[in-house]
Amino acid sequence: MSAQPCHEAPISRRPGRPRLADLEHRVLQSALALIDADEEVTVSKLVSTSGVSRAAIYRRWPSLTQLIAAALDEGRVVPPAIEVDKDLRDVFFETWLGPGALEDSGGYSESRFRQRIRLVMADRQLQRTYWETHVSKRRVPIEQALQAGIDQGILREDLDVEASFDALAGVAYYQIVVRGDSLSDPAVQKRLERSFQTLWRGMLRSDT
Repeated sequence: MSAQPCHEAPISRRPGRPRLADLEHRVLQSALALIDADEEVTVSKLVSTSGVSRAAIYRRWPSLTQLIAAALDEGRVVPPAIEVDKDLRDVFFETWLGPGALEDSGGYSESRFRQRIRLVMADRQLQRTYWETHVSKRRVPIEQALQAGIDQGILREDLDVEASFDALAGVAYYQIVVRGDSLSDPAVQKRLERSFQTLWRGMLRSDT
C-alpha cells in the first residue's frame, strides 16, 4: 500500500488532553490493528490508516522496531509495588496466581499474546527492543519483593533474584508456548500452583 500525503488529519480531543498523546494513540492502535490482522506493519500503512504523517511518526519513534515494541505493549502495565510487610508467600501467590492474576489486562488477549510471541521470535532485534523498553520494567516490583524477602531472612541469602523470576515466569510461558494450553484452564492453573509451591520451597531459607 503506498503512503498517503503526509498531512495529519484533524483530531477530536478531550479538553486538556495533550495532542501528542492523541497522535501516539492513533498510531499505536493502527499498528495493533495490522498486527491483529496478521499484516506487516509498515510506515506507509500507518500513515494511511492513522492519518498521522511520516515525519510525526519518526519524531516519536526513531525506528519502526521501537514503534512495534510499543504497540505490542499496549494494554500492559507495570505491576504496583508488592507489600512485603505481610506473609510473603501469600503475597507472592496472590500476585502470581490469585484471582484475576491470570486474566487479561486492559484487553490484552491471549490471541494478541500469541501474535507477540510470533513476532518477537521472528525478529531478534524486535525481541531485544521489546525486552529493554518494556518487559524488563515489569519485573522490577517482583524482583524488589524477592530481595526484600532475602533482607528479611525469609528467603535464602544466596538466592539469585533474576533467575528466580525467570523460573516463575518460565512455568507460565511453557504452558502457552510449548504445551499450547490456556492459562484459564483449571488443569493448567493447578499445574502452575504446584510449580509455584515447588519453586517457593527451594527459595526459602532452610531454617524457616
